[in-house]
Amino acid sequence: MDAIYKNIKGDRLIWAIVALLAIFSFLPVYSSSSNLAYTASSGSTFSFFVKHFMHLFLGFAIMYGVHRVPYRYFRGLSIVMMPIVLILLVLTMFQGNTIEGANASRWIQIPIVGMSFQTSTFAAVVLMVYVARYLSKIQDREITFSESILPLWLPVFLVLILILPANFSTAAIMFSMVMVLTFIGGYPIRYLLVIVGTGILVLGLFVLTAKAFPEVMPNRIDTWMSRIENFSNGEDTEADYQIEKAKIAIATGNIAGLGPGKSVQKNFLPQSSSDFIFAIIVEEYGLIGGMVILVVYCWLLFRIVIIAQKADTVFGKLVVLGVGLPIVFQAFINMAVAVELFPVTGQTLPLISSGGTSIWMTCMAIGIILSVSAKREELKEQEEGLDNPLEILSEAI
Repeated sequence: MDAIYKNIKGDRLIWAIVALLAIFSFLPVYSSSSNLAYTASSGSTFSFFVKHFMHLFLGFAIMYGVHRVPYRYFRGLSIVMMPIVLILLVLTMFQGNTIEGANASRWIQIPIVGMSFQTSTFAAVVLMVYVARYLSKIQDREITFSESILPLWLPVFLVLILILPANFSTAAIMFSMVMVLTFIGGYPIRYLLVIVGTGILVLGLFVLTAKAFPEVMPNRIDTWMSRIENFSNGEDTEADYQIEKAKIAIATGNIAGLGPGKSVQKNFLPQSSSDFIFAIIVEEYGLIGGMVILVVYCWLLFRIVIIAQKADTVFGKLVVLGVGLPIVFQAFINMAVAVELFPVTGQTLPLISSGGTSIWMTCMAIGIILSVSAKREELKEQEEGLDNPLEILSEAI
């Protein structure tokens, strides 16, 4: 244990935040899985507890392994991984099928182990590192729009187009995060406006095509439109079942909550252990528990910004923001959906919701952030060593 602790590098507060969220996640996941236990298994929730533990254990192993890799290596890895990501997305698109009426074309089955893997989540991390690499490369020179189309925007749009048919919310979030990162990276605003306009045009053409050929992508466009319409009209319909149950759970929680494991709406709320777990948290731990979770994610955002500011290279600054901001942004969206400030998106609460891919890719992103902060610590130690008179004398001798 001491050997592992000595090998842990990077921002200690980031480690503490991640550990805090992971430890807390066992309580709401174990509680909210009771409904799934009685409908999909023998009635025991212990198997879901063990499954979540294994997901977190593997996630922390990924985070530990990634944070030990010098972050400069991720520049080259992003180029190598981009074609692999595109291939995986194509395979996922053609492998998808329907499970109990729900489109499952966002997952791919891993051979031998028989586990499902959401490739869009992995693609998001790789894409943000790739964009950060390109932006750091052009920092010292003036870039024209035409020369950035092939190396930057072509991979971005290919990834988004392959994700869009099965997962509009993820594609929209990725596009927004790429826009934010390119803006921070100093990409000309007039070019960004062109990209935004192009994105809107592509989305419009996609919707028209899907409407004209509904057999190609059954129910997807109708699902998006119905969610937006239900959110905007403010009327309660059968399609609002999830969000209405979530609001009942939040209202029931009041200030202090019903107590751990005492949620009632977990028995009626679909996806209570993943997409709507924040509603269960508020029902069991009240407004106080919900605010604590919000503060922890804001604390994570603060540490991400601090690490980016102190990074020793432009790539380090951009990659921290590129992989870190989507984590916090996704958390805010998940919480906003639960309180009906945002249409239903299907986004999980990072490090708390059940689900292997979400946990693993979040841990991978945090591992990259820790790698950048570890490099900063290493440079700081070297600077302190050089300022030590004994070290200077030793070097002179």
